[in-house]
Amino acid sequence: MQVKDVELGLLDVGEHEQRFDYEGDEFEELVGSIRRDGVLSPLLVKPCGDRYLVVEGHRRRQAALRIGLGAVPCAVLPGDERLARRAAFVTNLIRKDPTPIELAVALAKAADEGQVPVAEIAQGLGRSVEWVKRQIAMLDWPEDVLQLVHAGVLSVAAAGPLAQVADEAYRQFLLEHASRNGATARTTSAWLQEWLAGQPAPKAVEVDPPARGPAAPPLYPQAPCLCCSRVLRMDELSHVPLCAGCIQRVREFGRTLP
Repeated sequence: MQVKDVELGLLDVGEHEQRFDYEGDEFEELVGSIRRDGVLSPLLVKPCGDRYLVVEGHRRRQAALRIGLGAVPCAVLPGDERLARRAAFVTNLIRKDPTPIELAVALAKAADEGQVPVAEIAQGLGRSVEWVKRQIAMLDWPEDVLQLVHAGVLSVAAAGPLAQVADEAYRQFLLEHASRNGATARTTSAWLQEWLAGQPAPKAVEVDPPARGPAAPPLYPQAPCLCCSRVLRMDELSHVPLCAGCIQRVREFGRTLP
């Protein structure tokens, strides 16, 4: 690829702009670095007539605009749209460690738009095709579960079983407990099994079991107490069927206890 200086006024942004993080400490650090040392890593662009479309390097372009630079170094791609799409996908993943949800969104976007075949994505990441498909499937999880994974409060392994709890009020109760006290995949798997045990048989068998990992000792079903939130074995808890409204009232009452 040819590397040359291109005037900022000739650089356009478009469909390849996958991240819009032009605020915050990281961006300010980038502005300071470019003001001090200049643009050390060329932007990736492709020709569009007499102008250029930025494929990768949108933050460097924005920082250069902030500083008032006239031109920036650019690596010019051949006019191959498929190559440009692949380059944008790969560089966005390696430029900054994505959260599991950001990774899932990027993988789904690449697969849906045909940017990169799933088999090539798996090979490039050193993962199996099934792993890639599982990451994409996470986007079907409930929004409250995705938010905690994205924020780093819950691991993907611990969140998976909770995503299968269809009772929204009870799932939120479990998520709140996991957020406050932490929860491992083994713990949330036990919570899921406890919830399934309380479902009518036809409904329980419709729910897929959580993905299996290495062999582990037998699990004792556990669940947090609705009042004090302590996690106890099921044989240490009384089984009191409650509707979603009553669960919410019990939770609110539990918060008032010393």
